[in-house]
Amino acid sequence: MRNRLKELAAEYPRYGCELLHPMLKAEGLVINLKRTYRIYIEESLQVRRKRRKRLASRDRVPMPIPDGMNQRWSMDFVSDQLATGRRFRILNIVDDYTRECVGQIVDFSLTGERVSRLLDQLMHDRGLPKAVVTDNGPEFTSKAMFLWSQRAGVELRFIQPGKPTQNGFVESFNGKFRDACLNENWFLDLADAQRTIESWRIHYNTVRPHSSLGYRSPEQFRLACENGCGKDGRDAALENSSSFPLSHILDDGDNSTNSSLLCRT
Repeated sequence: MRNRLKELAAEYPRYGCELLHPMLKAEGLVINLKRTYRIYIEESLQVRRKRRKRLASRDRVPMPIPDGMNQRWSMDFVSDQLATGRRFRILNIVDDYTRECVGQIVDFSLTGERVSRLLDQLMHDRGLPKAVVTDNGPEFTSKAMFLWSQRAGVELRFIQPGKPTQNGFVESFNGKFRDACLNENWFLDLADAQRTIESWRIHYNTVRPHSSLGYRSPEQFRLACENGCGKDGRDAALENSSSFPLSHILDDGDNSTNSSLLCRT
């Protein structure tokens, strides 16, 4: 158990004890959180916390949470750069109920037409939500997105300018994505970035425990919802955890890349 904890901590250096423990528990190696924490401290595996700038106190209004999957999605862009210094962008789309990252695009240039094409692809894969929350970026307020929303019957909800907390679900995902993926990898070219980011997205959806989902992965939570459990069973133990793999490695002859499918383009 100690060796496996060290292996997981090395594989996922930004995961603390509260995320590593459910992964060990899913493998049947440990039950007691206190034991995991004791070994975690003994092996000096603590994650260095990044201090955030303190903001003045203000009234906080909780964002309403949908009560089912595919009711509301959130979209936002993140940017990073290649080893050559050239910048690229990533579109993240998150289901606000299951917390799944349902789709991503990784490319140098992303337009409203490109976003609408991805949404059309997602419609065939899992259906569309009733509403999509976005900021007021030119891609989301474009004519292409307006026409798509009219055709698909999906409401576009724009947050107030300068208030990203109104789109908190995808902003929270963006923080995890940057901390555990973008900051931990060095991308040689766009294809390398697409493979690495898609591999991390699959890991996030199927393996990474989520505290607000009872330390289940988003996929485990979605399957529980489809079986009628939902958030009423969020504190229940993981069921059939052995059916969810703990790694996704594509054996294509390239040992340098652990990935599955290329990002949607």
